[in-house]
Amino acid sequence: MKEFNRRRFLEGSAGLAAAGSLGVGGTLWAPAVHAQNLSFKPEKGARLRVLRWSRFVQGDIDAYMVNVKKFTEKTGVEVRVDNEGWEDVRPKAAVAANTGAGPDIILSTNDDANLYPEKLLDVTDLANYLGKKYGGWYPACEAYLRPDGKKWIGIALGAAGAMLVYRQSHVKAAGFDTFPRDTGNFLKLLKAMHAKGTPSGFALGNATGDGLWTNWLLWSHGGKLVDKNNKVVINSAETIKALEYAKEMYSTFAPGTLSWLDPHNNKAFLDGQCSLTNNGISIYYATKNATDPKVKALQEDVHHSPYPVGPVGVPTESHLFFNQMIMRYTKFPNAAKEFLRFMMEQEQFEPWLTGASGYVAPPLDAYSKAAIWTSDPKHTPYRDCVKNMRPAGWEGRLGYASAGAGADFIVTNMVAEAASGAKTPQEAAERAQKRAERYYKV
Repeated sequence: MKEFNRRRFLEGSAGLAAAGSLGVGGTLWAPAVHAQNLSFKPEKGARLRVLRWSRFVQGDIDAYMVNVKKFTEKTGVEVRVDNEGWEDVRPKAAVAANTGAGPDIILSTNDDANLYPEKLLDVTDLANYLGKKYGGWYPACEAYLRPDGKKWIGIALGAAGAMLVYRQSHVKAAGFDTFPRDTGNFLKLLKAMHAKGTPSGFALGNATGDGLWTNWLLWSHGGKLVDKNNKVVINSAETIKALEYAKEMYSTFAPGTLSWLDPHNNKAFLDGQCSLTNNGISIYYATKNATDPKVKALQEDVHHSPYPVGPVGVPTESHLFFNQMIMRYTKFPNAAKEFLRFMMEQEQFEPWLTGASGYVAPPLDAYSKAAIWTSDPKHTPYRDCVKNMRPAGWEGRLGYASAGAGADFIVTNMVAEAASGAKTPQEAAERAQKRAERYYKV
């Protein structure tokens, strides 16, 4: 855990340290936790519209809508939920923020909230309440949604963990009894699997979630977009080493990865075109619920692993963060806050985690104890994704620049250019440096 928010996290976690009673779902709770109380009285005639990303796991939206119905039954507030793809939510959210009209609540990705913080409702009271009640927010949540260290501009929902998903039989056929834990042996595995005709495949298109593996690649070799002072430093010797490694990786990939977006690696894996990729738990979920016997037969063979550790010697995880933003233009701010409070309470949140089959890693420490993470050992690798992740704008401060650079896919494009040979590693790094400097203006 990074030190920059460790103190606040430990303070928020103190309430669970002396836990002595069981709550819903078998989670251990302290008596002090139940003493926490907060509610917001919805405005008369309140109606809410929620825009959220569409599900990759059907159980996610099914459980979410059950909770929405419960909220309406309890409060009388009607809630309309619209689902859009990740790539579509971002521009629609930006239009809503700029025009002052649209959904009351938007569930978006990464640090999109930092593109228009002044257009978002201050939810510090709600965030503090949830943090104290449920064991503390993980550091990445504070980095994304409390950029000034004071005011919260959104409520963290969690993250779609991007673990490595692989067919165990193909890894063993390539000569590996266990999945490699370091980048040197990982590359050997990729080459061996390619030689066996069971290649890997990683998205190199503008994929909002699955393109984040390029952050791991950069960080694992010591590279970074910006330093602690927000100075752009991506054109570095460490970045060049990462890009040289990327070229070797790319030579083992299945065809077409330069144009892969978020759905493509799921389809390629389930169709047998690749045997190793980065993804959420949705591939495993698809095998468990498949009606196609060929896909169903993959269930036992699908396994998950963290990313290997690179030359820096520490894990460098990057996952797709989910935020919940209330727009300042809403006519019903109390109803919107009450909706988010209701959805984040244990009685609703744990059943939703279960319905989503572990697709979303929890943002609050108490929910790491939910039964879903141990009910199937293949779920467990996804449990601590938010706890262990680095924010997408690492190592700098999050804000307009980090959000803009992330939305512009600067790191992913750089890796794609160098890996494919469209540019040399040096040329790709130089171009990324110039692009990033447009956002991180001195």
